[in-house]
Amino acid sequence: MPVIAPMPAARPTRIPSQRDGAEQPAAENAVAAGTTVDHLTETYRAHYRSLLGLAALLLDDTASCEDVVQEAFIRVHSARKRVRDPEKTLAYLRQTVVNLSRSALRRRILGLKLLSKPMPDMASAEEGAYDQLERDSLIKAMKGLQRRQREVLVLRYFADMTEAQVAETLGISLGSVKAYGSRGIAALRIAMEAAA
Repeated sequence: MPVIAPMPAARPTRIPSQRDGAEQPAAENAVAAGTTVDHLTETYRAHYRSLLGLAALLLDDTASCEDVVQEAFIRVHSARKRVRDPEKTLAYLRQTVVNLSRSALRRRILGLKLLSKPMPDMASAEEGAYDQLERDSLIKAMKGLQRRQREVLVLRYFADMTEAQVAETLGISLGSVKAYGSRGIAALRIAMEAAA
């Protein structure tokens, strides 16, 4: 339970009235003075667990819930003069718990976004060696193809062009592109199987 220092007793002073300039005793303006420390302490004793339950519905760990509820009481204590109606203290506390819980969740989400993304699984040295061998055998097999077959396969599959674009680039017909492509793939397949 937090230690709350009692407020010094107010001296009776006279406050000028807005209507006629007459003064009113401070006792009549007690509501304007705000929530008292004693009322806040009673509210703490009576409603701490229910406020903790409210925070638990919004957050997922007990420590954060306790921090949020404690911070809510600290803020209400600091602003107790603005809570003019002591009956609204609990409502003010509930709203503060909800707002602080939202803030905590936003900070978590932001923290997760800012965390460095884990490095992708790196290929082992063996996998890299196999990939390099496969790439080398592919390049060797490509060099063994006829010039037009090699050009069609490179433009079609490595440059990611459509058959029409390949035909236009090479200045040959669409049927020739299809023929060179299918013959090139067949020759490439045979060369790769022989290398394996």
